[in-house]
Amino acid sequence: MKNFIITLIILVLICKFSYNQNVNGIIVSDSNNLTIVKLWGTHEERGFAYGYLLGDKITDIVNGYILPVFGNRIDEARDIIIKGEDLIIDSIYFEESKALIAGMDSAGTNTAGIDYIDGMVYNSFLDLIKLLGIFADTLGCSSLMDWGDATAGTDLDGKSVISRHLDWSPYNAIINNQVLAIHLPSAVDEQPWIMIGFAGQMSVLSGLNSQVSVFQHMMSDFYGSTNHNMGYEPIWLTLRKAIEKKDFNSDGVNNTQDVRDAIAQNVNGFADGYIVAALAPSSAGADSLVALVAELAPQSPYLTFRSNSYPDNIPGDNLYAANYEIKRNNHQHYCSRYNSVITAIGEGINIGSLENWNILRDHSNSYTSNLQFMQVIPELGILNLSVHHDGIPAYQHEPVSYDLYELFSPVSAIDQLENNLSLLKIKLIPNPAQSFLIIQADFDLSGSEYSIYNVIGERMGLGKLNKSNNQISIKHLKNGLYFFKINLSGDIFSSKFIKQSF
Repeated sequence: MKNFIITLIILVLICKFSYNQNVNGIIVSDSNNLTIVKLWGTHEERGFAYGYLLGDKITDIVNGYILPVFGNRIDEARDIIIKGEDLIIDSIYFEESKALIAGMDSAGTNTAGIDYIDGMVYNSFLDLIKLLGIFADTLGCSSLMDWGDATAGTDLDGKSVISRHLDWSPYNAIINNQVLAIHLPSAVDEQPWIMIGFAGQMSVLSGLNSQVSVFQHMMSDFYGSTNHNMGYEPIWLTLRKAIEKKDFNSDGVNNTQDVRDAIAQNVNGFADGYIVAALAPSSAGADSLVALVAELAPQSPYLTFRSNSYPDNIPGDNLYAANYEIKRNNHQHYCSRYNSVITAIGEGINIGSLENWNILRDHSNSYTSNLQFMQVIPELGILNLSVHHDGIPAYQHEPVSYDLYELFSPVSAIDQLENNLSLLKIKLIPNPAQSFLIIQADFDLSGSEYSIYNVIGERMGLGKLNKSNNQISIKHLKNGLYFFKINLSGDIFSSKFIKQSF
């Protein structure tokens, strides 16, 4: 009976793939409220894979957060997208949204019955709630950047670093469906990039490529009204362009000027007051090319750019952004978190990677609303990330460290086969794992053989499973990357996991 069930599942998967299209994506890991997914190919191919693999999570966010926020005004939000007068969206994103919905439909997870217009409502969320005058109780974010003289003499040795808090209202639907999406575009004018946010976001709230990181904050002290029929570009799509284009401004390098130029195309500003923090490697040259803060609004002055040359009470090669305008209108509006960081940073020197993290952790978090806490060190290829899970905010968790070179690596045939485990509803949790690895399945795994291999092909463990929820000890393994293989009636399925002792 077990063999029949497994064979039936495999046949269903084969039919599903051949009838629609290849799924150009794999789920790298899924634990502690964070799903890491790798997507490759054209916009349409990546959109389809995104919807196919994460459709249940997207539906959960739409039902549990997006629709409740818009309520009976969802049709007005859709009309704004359709008319294209208040907001203008490039056609390629509509095509990607159509593909995402097609992926959800193919996987049978579009139980909310959403279409591609709803997808663009989601990805223009902040702009639409301002245009419609809807209150959504999002909270404050913050970013701290250090480089050059500030990090000299530390483990960073002058290299640049940014830590960023994402502080958002802690709704279960968004806490439970956090995503790190790795995009590997096939277009010759695009480059690999990462979105850190929530299932269904094709745009960039927090994002990076190998050189440049961008993070959006709200400008909480902007109380002015927005304008209609101005053709604003949704802020998250502007930031996506800045990091997805191989060289946005075609000047031969990737640095914060790409972000500035992507923003500057929007001469009428944006639909609401936003703050953007951007960081590039310290080798970018001038300080303004390494670290940048943009203060944006739908009223004049529309676009204001701040570097460390502006007198913001933080000395040296350091730049901090929270939620109040500093340079715009020469307001110098310092919130309590800003003043706390000013005190903590002192003379602004001897700030290594840990100091950068700890200053933001201890002086700039929003407690239970701290959903994501991340750090990027571009010249070392490091992304450190913690997320809100098990009822504990992100800043109270030790971060998981990711190798950006590994995340951006091309997808191999073995990588593609890995996804079979998730499609068969077999999960390895947690991942990363510390002492035990649990194998969960929707069907009986009794008698199935498994093996564990290290990255050079040495077998580090083997055994047989005996029930639908199996716990395997990995205490004997050193920290690192491993391959888990399971034999299901002669068919071998493989996946990766990380052993990491915190």
